[in-house]
Amino acid sequence: MRWEAQEQAEQVAGLFGVRGLVRSVRTPEFAGMTFHEVLAKSALNRIPKNSAMPFDWTINPYRGCSHACVYCFARSTHRYLDLDTGADFDQQVIVKVNTPEVLAAEVAKRTWSHGLVALGTNTDPYQRAEGRYSLMPGIITALAEHATPFSILTKGTLLRRDLPLLARAKEDVHVELSMSIAVHDDELQQSLEPGTPTTAARLATVRAAADLGFRVSVFIMPVMPKLTDSREHLDSALRAIRDAGASRVAYGALHLRPGAREWFFAWLERERPELLPRYRRMYSRSAYASKEYRSWLKARMDPLIDAYGLRGSADDDYRATKWKRTEGAGELASPQGALF
Repeated sequence: MRWEAQEQAEQVAGLFGVRGLVRSVRTPEFAGMTFHEVLAKSALNRIPKNSAMPFDWTINPYRGCSHACVYCFARSTHRYLDLDTGADFDQQVIVKVNTPEVLAAEVAKRTWSHGLVALGTNTDPYQRAEGRYSLMPGIITALAEHATPFSILTKGTLLRRDLPLLARAKEDVHVELSMSIAVHDDELQQSLEPGTPTTAARLATVRAAADLGFRVSVFIMPVMPKLTDSREHLDSALRAIRDAGASRVAYGALHLRPGAREWFFAWLERERPELLPRYRRMYSRSAYASKEYRSWLKARMDPLIDAYGLRGSADDDYRATKWKRTEGAGELASPQGALF
């Protein structure tokens, strides 16, 4: 495909502290967005050994995300680039254009540990930019060819493009696929996540993956007080997820770190001002929902998960990737920020 790009800058020595910048590009097909193409020195990020995360390494081919989810925890990472955590995070996307090649070299080393690699832990690998840059096929191929198990968590229906490749990879290595679907109300979803595919399109992607033999997980994360935590909303969500062929569900209450907090509160003030005082009280002392709210949510969610047969089983997951649950629950007990 030919792209008529308007190049803002070529061979720039530095941008917002970003090293390895090749150029900054705008295209008519992605109105309002700027892609800053950089050359990465490394593709793999090691997780500290004392981390609660159920994986060893991560890969993030993009920084910033066109999904524009108002609650996204990763917004704060744009501050390191001297960009704001609001519109800049949604519209100024860093693209590590050489990720597949760098990764292939890293996993080919004799010292490579073959630990589990997670994609989608920071920003989405199947956001709209992937339609232009097609980094994921090379990443999948490099991991599969070097016996490296991996997981993908996404909100992007572009995953369907790579399902045949992922099915072939699954013949040689462990592959986990998870779809994040937090909002099951079309109007609310488009307000909270204006750059994401519709809920229906994501459910169709779950079905396409399940039809190829994948045991797909769905993350109902975050659950937002007084927005998406009603019994009706959650029951409807779980029924639709089951009907789409998913195998299991994980959930977690909204948390609001600096960066996301300000952007989410601005959304509340604009769209649901009657809820703003409640949220200010709930998140006045911590980025996380209170223990009482999480207990209340668990009591509401767990019976529904069991009723729809979406808890999964102890044998479902690769030994290194089992969700760390609270006692018997499908709620993620480890820090949720790295998981959606």
